[in-house]
Amino acid sequence: MTPTTDMTTPGGVARSTRDLIRRINGMARFIPQDLVLFAVRVFPAVVFWQSARTKVEGFSIKDSTFFLFEHVYALPVIPPATAAVLATLAEHVLPVLLVFGLLSRISALGLLVMTAVIQIFVFPDAWVTHGLWAAALLVTLAQGPGRLSLDHLLKLENQRASSNHAS
Repeated sequence: MTPTTDMTTPGGVARSTRDLIRRINGMARFIPQDLVLFAVRVFPAVVFWQSARTKVEGFSIKDSTFFLFEHVYALPVIPPATAAVLATLAEHVLPVLLVFGLLSRISALGLLVMTAVIQIFVFPDAWVTHGLWAAALLVTLAQGPGRLSLDHLLKLENQRASSNHAS
């Protein structure tokens, strides 16, 4: 056998490289899952909250919001004025619930539906951005909000779901 053969694994990766990868993977296990679940709730929530704030002035929906829903965001089936009100309301309520971890899965589902509508009907070329939002929202939907949430505090998550992300 040659020295090179002795130093590689069956897949051809040098042992030192394999050991380094294993160490990094091992260290990653120390990242608290509840912190990850908190982050995947907060970051998409902030995006939707910021969007919501551009649609209102005080407690009123801006005329420009109604204009956008009529001429730019024109959705099939839903009248533009109704869509403007529903989107503005959803973009204000669902992100707040998501950040606090209250009704987290329902909130994530609502924002995931909004993301799909935006992707399909409004900005189809922004699939990378929408894919990132969707991935984060899917994590919340699938894994729940984690222990850093009102859902956990109020015991709104069932036992099976809670044990999936207990650290």
